[in-house]
Amino acid sequence: MNDYKTNDQLRGICARGCGRQDKQLNTFDYMADVPGNNETTDLVEVQFKNTRKGYYHNDNRLPLEKGDIVAVEASPGHDIGVVTLTGSLVPLQMRKANLKGNSEIRRIYRIAKPVDLEKYEEAKAREHDTMIRSRQIANELGLEMKIGDVEYQGDGNKAIFYYIADSRVDFRKLIKVLAEAFHVRIEMKQIGARQEAGRIGGIGPCGRELCCATWMKNFVSVSTNVARYQDISLNPQKLTGQCAKLKCCLNYEADTYIEAVKKLPSREIQLETKDSTYYYFKADALANQITYSTDKRLAANLVTITAERAFAVIQQNKNGEKPDKLDVTGNNEPTRPIDLVEQESLTRFDKNKKRKNKKKRTEGKKPANAAAQSTSNTPQEINGKRPNNDRPQKRGGNRSNNRRRENNPGDEPQHA
Repeated sequence: MNDYKTNDQLRGICARGCGRQDKQLNTFDYMADVPGNNETTDLVEVQFKNTRKGYYHNDNRLPLEKGDIVAVEASPGHDIGVVTLTGSLVPLQMRKANLKGNSEIRRIYRIAKPVDLEKYEEAKAREHDTMIRSRQIANELGLEMKIGDVEYQGDGNKAIFYYIADSRVDFRKLIKVLAEAFHVRIEMKQIGARQEAGRIGGIGPCGRELCCATWMKNFVSVSTNVARYQDISLNPQKLTGQCAKLKCCLNYEADTYIEAVKKLPSREIQLETKDSTYYYFKADALANQITYSTDKRLAANLVTITAERAFAVIQQNKNGEKPDKLDVTGNNEPTRPIDLVEQESLTRFDKNKKRKNKKKRTEGKKPANAAAQSTSNTPQEINGKRPNNDRPQKRGGNRSNNRRRENNPGDEPQHA
């Protein structure tokens, strides 16, 4: 067997299979460094602007690698794209995209020349102005549609208009007007709201870039039943994404919740005890706990038990027996998960600073108070009399009494 050496910095990862992560349908060719991989098939995956991909034959046996810019066959003329996958992984990608082997597959002409790239850049620079003008034309014709994006072919002879419409639109007149305005071949392609959000991009409520704009290739329908399985409140503002459709991430954990719900008893089953009848109120599928209420519609005398205890009570009811209590442990409150953030207050450091400031203030006052306390506790006598300065004086008081004492010091009481 041959020994394949890898760079220490790569740590065994094939660097040739990596590409720029700035495209939505980026793929990783982990077999790029395998000898003879490109010879297994002549099929090549080529990616164009945004979400458009195509598969072509490399009839000329060009030494293509991932990232090469090539000119491919189009109708009419040619198109410019980037090679994203070669070798034995391309037939697997075609099978995943539901492309049959007998379908018409075009071929790759050549590696793009500087002249081809200049034409491609000129056509690409016209896309934004064409989109704005086409929207105005569609509005003038009174068509209920929104043109979301325009993509020119590499040679500039064809333009693809991506639009969104709630109902069927007769755009035959629109095609004639667009062809006369831009002098190119027109192709209309309808996309959904999810595809438009993926093309525009954005940041989701989770703080990350939208899944449809980064890695999602196939869009699966999302229903409200997925939210019901996960016990999520049916709030349209929280369940819908930027495309005004249900969020795709609702399907991520749906299978886990469905499997967990199968381990719980049916919601229609009532539990009978000697003191009352309990009805299903809510359930925590992942914690395997169910909460029952004595009222069908209201939360009254809630009792939370495990699924094993619920099945045991159901079996007792089938046998004609009724337990004394629904919860044998006596703990009706469900155990809350430990939240590390909740244990500490966000202002705990501010409280410590306040305590330190208070300590500094009290320490600064201690010497004066101590001196005053020592003088008051150890009175000195002069000729058998206590001096007036050592006698504690009251704050405030009547000013006339103070003046009288200053004028007649002998009238003051003497201490033995």
